[in-house]
Amino acid sequence: MKDFVSESETMGTDISICDLQKLIHNMYYDKDVARGAEATFLWFTEEVGELAAAIRNGSCEELQEEFADVLAWLVTLANIKDVDLTQALAQKYGSGCPGCGKLICQCPDSEKP
Repeated sequence: MKDFVSESETMGTDISICDLQKLIHNMYYDKDVARGAEATFLWFTEEVGELAAAIRNGSCEELQEEFADVLAWLVTLANIKDVDLTQALAQKYGSGCPGCGKLICQCPDSEKP
């Protein structure tokens, strides 16, 4: 990540994927790289499990917290593997559904777009 947010800056409430990736990079990159992708993936899967539990019977606050955690750990993995999520998302979804190419998916329900 090239453009870093200074330590005195905060993101506020409107955070883009790019801003989030930079923020997570600034806060955790050295620790994340030292831990490695495999161990980080285990943390990510643990958070996905916590999200599953919150979806099943969590409060709105718990859901928000777990969605944020899952997204943060996913961003962490992208940082470790040097993947620009903004670019990856634009490339895969920027022109519509990857399956049918439409902005409103027309893929059959039996297929994963």
